[in-house]
Amino acid sequence: MSTPTRAPERGPGGGGIATGTKRRGDGLFRGTATGAGVLILLVLAAVAVFLVYEALPALSPDAEVDGGSLTAYVGPLLFGTVLAAVIALVVATPVSVGIGLFISHFAPRRAAQGLGYLVDLLAAVPSIVYGIWGIVVLSQWMVPVYAWLTDNLGFIPLFAGPASASGRTILTAGLVLAVMILPIITALARDIFLQTPRLHEEAALALGATRWEMIKYSVIPYGRSGVVSAAMLGLGRALGETMAVALVLSVSNVVTFNLISSTNPSTIAANIALNFPEATGIDTNVLIASGLALFVITFLVNFAARWIVARSGAKA
Repeated sequence: MSTPTRAPERGPGGGGIATGTKRRGDGLFRGTATGAGVLILLVLAAVAVFLVYEALPALSPDAEVDGGSLTAYVGPLLFGTVLAAVIALVVATPVSVGIGLFISHFAPRRAAQGLGYLVDLLAAVPSIVYGIWGIVVLSQWMVPVYAWLTDNLGFIPLFAGPASASGRTILTAGLVLAVMILPIITALARDIFLQTPRLHEEAALALGATRWEMIKYSVIPYGRSGVVSAAMLGLGRALGETMAVALVLSVSNVVTFNLISSTNPSTIAANIALNFPEATGIDTNVLIASGLALFVITFLVNFAARWIVARSGAKA
């Protein structure tokens, strides 16, 4: 009499996959994901340790930087970095949100697809191309605009002048950065607005809301936290941009809120790119110390973004 063979184990769904195999796969995936997360933390820690170690000679109280202190050297650079990034964010964010809403809720389907592809392509343009466009085209366009601002709005400190004859100002640099981060914010905002539950939109329209009221009370509140995240990603790109700013900006290493004069603060990234090849000794340590300051401010921006998103999610 033959002994019956035992049927192979099957998963809960009867798919023929043994439970042990599934558990091994889950463990492998969990270990890979954990290793990737730990690797990112290790890389960030290694970068931070390198920056701190190389910046220590410049952080010494006895170190002299161009005849002054490290704070006097890095302060104007940090100011210019934040000022240019804020200009870019203020200009790009409302335009990006408007384009995202147009693509997701107003444009015909074919036009929306073509415009979406165009936005994605703009995000892939190298920064050096934006810098060349800024110095050759945009700066020349802005010269008469700066002259008009000085003549008509010169009583405002931001436009006190004298207007730059070349157009290479911190405002021009901020506008170039705005163009650079606009496709990033637009692409994310578009995808977020498209994820708004269809039932919410239809319910608002059924209650008699206009299309704008439906977007105001359904779409925008749903995507608020995502738009904040997109804006913070764009801000991070603007803070770290190098070549476009280095090409466009005519720097004087000063602290000023005058946006249209030829006296402009530089940015940390552009200053490092322009001076690092010829730097030696303590000058190299000073540049790395300024890079450490940029590293810290970028971390603070990311932490602030996460806090804002978490708070918006909690209120929702």
